Amino acid sequence: MIKMRKRFFLFLGIILISLFLWIYPKYSVPILMYHRINYDKGLLSVSPEKFRKQMDFLKRNNFRVITLEELVEGIKSKKEFLHKEVVITFDDGYRDNFIYAYPILKEYGFPAIIFLITGKIGKDENYLDWEEIKEMLKGGISFGGHTRNHIYLPSLENDEGKLWDEIWGCKEDIENNLGIKVKYLAYPVGGFSEKIKEFVKKAGYDAGLTTNRGKDLRNLKDVYELNRISVRDKSILEFWIKVSGYYNIFRKKKSVY
Repeated sequence: MIKMRKRFFLFLGIILISLFLWIYPKYSVPILMYHRINYDKGLLSVSPEKFRKQMDFLKRNNFRVITLEELVEGIKSKKEFLHKEVVITFDDGYRDNFIYAYPILKEYGFPAIIFLITGKIGKDENYLDWEEIKEMLKGGISFGGHTRNHIYLPSLENDEGKLWDEIWGCKEDIENNLGIKVKYLAYPVGGFSEKIKEFVKKAGYDAGLTTNRGKDLRNLKDVYELNRISVRDKSILEFWIKVSGYYNIFRKKKSVY
């Protein structure tokens, strides 16, 4: 009986060590993707209280929140990232990002980037206006493009004029209003193709962000298809799993389209 127990624990130890040796080198910096920070019950909404708890979790557990630029430049230079590094992103540019998320990010000293649908700015009360964006910019928040009208880009592949207007026009809108260089684009709904990536490069973006689409969930090969992790209004345990750096290993990849 004692010998059987010893063999069992030896076998279990070998399995655990093998699993650790397989998982550990597969670490990748998690790019968190938020949309709305408010009290709606929608799938893309996180309550302000839960958002604060998530940011507090990062602080208390000694995570280093880095900028998207640090990540992209590190990937390009083949830098080995430290564990417990994370990037925070927001899609669409909702006004509640300014009302609820921005004060919390300032409190914790965390950088973040918001990808703007420029056709909504100043035209829809649910979205940021340029004055709010300028204030956030001064407070350390970065901004990128999310196209002009949030059109699923693969649907425009046969209309190159419209495709270019969504990709380049969005960049132009932000640069003209803020006087900054816009380096990054988030594909609406994560959809892209090789042709779309070429348009993004031609427009002067340094990287493109998707969801869990493409060939490389670990974000090691192509900065024009960086995968992100959607954050929900769920438990801190789920949040911990998503920021662990190993969540992407087990995610199911979607088609790029």
